[in-house]
Amino acid sequence: MSASQDGLLAVLTTRVRLEERLIFTALERRGIPYTPVDDRTLLGDLQSPPTVRYRGVLNRIMSHTRSVYAAHLFEAMGCQVLNPSRVIEVCGDKILTSLALVRAGLPTPRTVVAVTPDAALKAIEEIGYPAVVKPAVGSWGRLLSKVNDRDAAETLIEHKQAMRAPQHSVFYVQELIDKPGRDIRVIVLGDQVVAAVYRRSDHWITNTARGAATEPCELTPELAKLALRAAEAVGGGMLAVDLIERSTGEVLVTEVNHTMEFHGLASATEVDIADLVVSHVQEVLAR
Repeated sequence: MSASQDGLLAVLTTRVRLEERLIFTALERRGIPYTPVDDRTLLGDLQSPPTVRYRGVLNRIMSHTRSVYAAHLFEAMGCQVLNPSRVIEVCGDKILTSLALVRAGLPTPRTVVAVTPDAALKAIEEIGYPAVVKPAVGSWGRLLSKVNDRDAAETLIEHKQAMRAPQHSVFYVQELIDKPGRDIRVIVLGDQVVAAVYRRSDHWITNTARGAATEPCELTPELAKLALRAAEAVGGGMLAVDLIERSTGEVLVTEVNHTMEFHGLASATEVDIADLVVSHVQEVLAR
């Protein structure tokens, strides 16, 4: 990092996806000086003062682990990071997210956590079959399992034990919601709820990374209020709140995402999310 980078907005990336390209375009259109920073190049010398002072840091790192540590490092340098490390820590861990949502009194799927494989079967049977087992840290609908009976539960637990990774020794178990073939994603930027889409799929996992299609969702006052409360519960910022509907019509909060992918939502709603993200960053850094 050279001294010539002082005063720039740093945009931390893992790889430049369509979302990052849209953000870069919005920054350039507004004449905001910025520099992309590949997370593979990051070094943090904890004993030496930084040689560059960024105006702010927009964190678009894909890995939860790298994202949270990078945020801590830049915050230690005196930089304002969006989203901050405290929000990333909560949103990047489904257990911490659920705890925050429950503390805030928000409706969520019933959840039981077992911190050892020995207790996992009891956790699953406490929920009842079918149950959904998710990794505490993960995205894009990966490694989700629908467990239909005791035989499947025992097999899943045995497979996770064989993986011998600490994260697979913790079991995050939720009830399977009888949803109408869709979930809802809502984008929240600070105290503004800006857009929502349905994500539809014939599969029980309604995630766009798994092939779900997006279509506009009416942003009713009730949806907006629920999404904003969920965002506030995890610390606020630039967030994607995922909601799910019971067959009775009750709407539950399932997750809050801190590094949101938004090109599908932007296309479906014709809302310029990238420009709104840049506006939010400008507003926060100007405070």
